[in-house]
Amino acid sequence: MIRRNKIIIISGTSGSGKTTLINHLMNKEELNLTFSISACSRKRRPLEEHGKDYFFLSPQKFLQKIKNNDFIEWEEVYPNNFYGTLKSSVDNIIQSGKNILFDVDVKGALSIKEYFQDQACTIFIQPPSLEVAEQRLRARQTESEKDLLVRVNKMKKEIRFSNKMDYRLINDDLKIARTELYNYVVKFLKL
Repeated sequence: MIRRNKIIIISGTSGSGKTTLINHLMNKEELNLTFSISACSRKRRPLEEHGKDYFFLSPQKFLQKIKNNDFIEWEEVYPNNFYGTLKSSVDNIIQSGKNILFDVDVKGALSIKEYFQDQACTIFIQPPSLEVAEQRLRARQTESEKDLLVRVNKMKKEIRFSNKMDYRLINDDLKIARTELYNYVVKFLKL
């Protein structure tokens, strides 16, 4: 029997396939997962929806929520681009009895883990190499060359955090990565 109210925190580099793997987990009803929607101050990308992909806030509103202590964690991930986890959103999910799945940067992952302790597990997803990640980002065509280079430099720093996570998954074969991730999450939920 899978217990309720566990916290699954997925982090990793850009281009690692996090979103694809998260969608795979979210389609597994037996895991009883609800996705925690993060707040951010960056501009919305094409096809993203407020309240579904992120809670899009202006930088001023985000900073006000920081002052009000409305976040479990928050980070300035890129200059003037803030991301964070709203306490109110998480409280609502916990009250529903669902397990929570987070997709956050590495610092956010460690902060959420610290907040929830043994109730949470951190999973770091990384591509087989930085070159593969960069190719994946270029294929997306969602960023300027300058923004892409910022992401590539950030990836190098993020990989250093992988050894602080509970589990590390190298996504070099999507089918295998899906199976390994699913099995790890099931095992954690049964603890």
